[in-house]
Parts: sequence; structure tokens; C-alpha cells
Amino acid sequence: MITYPVLEKRATIGVTASSAGVGPGSVELFGEACSRMKERGFQVICGDTVYKHDKAKSASGKERGTEFNQMMSDDRIDLIIPPWGGELLIEMLEHIDFGKVRHKWVLGFSDISLLLLVITLRTGIATAHGPSFGDLRGKVTDQTTAMWQTVLSTASGQSVVQRSSLNYHQEVEGAEPSPSLFHLNTRTQWKTVSGDAVSLRGRLLGGCIDIIRHIIGTPYGDVRHFQEAFIHQEPVIWYLEYCELNTVDLRRSLVQMKLAGWFENCSGVMFGRGGTNTPIDNYTAEDAYKELAEELQLPVVYDLDYGHVPPQMTLINGAYAEVNVAGGSGVITQYFYE
Repeated sequence: MITYPVLEKRATIGVTASSAGVGPGSVELFGEACSRMKERGFQVICGDTVYKHDKAKSASGKERGTEFNQMMSDDRIDLIIPPWGGELLIEMLEHIDFGKVRHKWVLGFSDISLLLLVITLRTGIATAHGPSFGDLRGKVTDQTTAMWQTVLSTASGQSVVQRSSLNYHQEVEGAEPSPSLFHLNTRTQWKTVSGDAVSLRGRLLGGCIDIIRHIIGTPYGDVRHFQEAFIHQEPVIWYLEYCELNTVDLRRSLVQMKLAGWFENCSGVMFGRGGTNTPIDNYTAEDAYKELAEELQLPVVYDLDYGHVPPQMTLINGAYAEVNVAGGSGVITQYFYE
């Protein structure tokens, strides 16, 4: 059974730096995010790890894990959002008390996607892959990103619909700062390997491949137990994206996932827009997607609205989803079913 937290109005956000902290060069940006969230009616409580950052992390794995446990136990805090991603969240996993994880949303992406996936796999509590705290500092928020509040406010047993964006972000050298942070200047095109319309049904699981691949074969990556204990062998839709992988490392990682059984009882695979997609010896990301589709004999869709190329939808680990992609656009409906 999957259980879903609910975001209430005027909630209190606990900010803990589960991966990277706020270094000297980012204090102003983080301060803007805090101010924006307070303007929108939220309260913000920052942990001691937030304003620490050295050697690719905010603090030791033990300190980060301890602070996360404290925020989970703190009745004042309604949801937890790390400031942004980073590199070494994996160090804190062994210091999290999963037996005391409460029904609070945890929201983020990139390195934070590892924390999200592990919480859901270990506890059956839904977690939210979506914008980081720092992504919410704009004077305005684009329609796709802004859906995080609507999604997290959805009651158990209800559903929420998100539609593909009209445009996605491309850096423009010398461009004026955007009030929404992103330069949404390039036409969004959701694509399918087959070239045909695709429909997927199943329970969502996923995250950033760069990060989540490292729990394969560990007690934190027991997908089979999750399928048996929490979703009673319903099919899984894997939603994946990647940040720094070149195309052959992407391919190696997908094969590793397949060999580990992560794609067993899977109804399809979705990929967010890649931040790199660097071809190696004429081997492209599209080649990797096509080979995965052929090997699994499953539909594969890509360039969807989540991951390291904004804007991004909010996808819920554990939720039942219907995904429809056709003609370059698509709709994802998430049902908060137990």
C-alpha cells in the first residue's frame, strides 16, 4: 500500500542540505528563495547544514542524516525541501532512520532523487520528484513548475493532471534575467521511439540515473521487495533522466538496471530532457533509447518535462499514472491510489 502526504495551506518548509549546501557564492540566491516562499504564505525553517559547504557536501553523511531525522520528527515541519542537488547524498543513507520516516512530502531532484527513491522503496510513502527550493526563487513561476503545489495538495484517492509545456529552457548568452528564472524559448516536443502515439499505465518510480544506479545491489535498492510489499506486482513506469552521463555511460547504466531486474514487470520507460547527451563514436541517446525499447519490448518516450532542463513537472514515486504521448505533446495523470 502506498501512502501519500498532503500539503496544507501555510505549511512550514524544513530546508536541510542533504547534499550540497549554500556556499558563499549562493547565499543571495538562497535568500531570494526563502523570501519568495514566505511571500507565498509558507514558513521556512533552515537546518544547521544549510549554510555549510565544503569538499562537495554540506556536512558529513552522519550530520546530514541526523538533521533529516530531526526534521522528520519535528511537528512544526510539514514538508522537507533541500536547497538543491549536489554530489554525495549517498553518504547519508545509512544514517537515516527509515522506521521513523513520517508522512511528510520530500521534494527535489538530481542528487535528491536518490533520497526520494529510497524512502518510497523502503517505506511505501510517496515522495515528490520536482523543483528544488532554489528553483522556486523567481518573481513568477512558470505554469509547469508551479504545479508542484497542486500536485502535493492532492488528497489520497484523488487525481491530478499535468500537460506538456509549450516551451523549454535554453541558455541565451547575454539575455536579460527572466522573472521566472528560465528562458522558455525552445519548442517542447515529447517524442516516442516508435514514432507512434504511446499510452503507459503503472506505478511511477525513478530519478536521476547518474545517482540512483549506485544503490543497485544494496539494501536501499530492493525494487522487487517494493513491488511485492507495497504495490502487489502492479506494473511500474520508470521515469528517468540524467545529468553528466555521456551516451555510452547511459547505455551501461540502463543495461545494469536491466540485469539487476529493475525493469521486471515494467510497462514502459520515460526519459526527461538530457542535460548533456554527448554522443560517443556516433552513439547517441536516441540509440540508447531505441535499444532499450527493443530489448524490453516496451514503449519508450523521451524529452519529457522533468530533470535538468527546465521546466519540470512534479512526479510522485508510488503514484499510479496514465501517460499519453502523441503529436509532440502529452498528458500525465497521477492517481493517488493506495
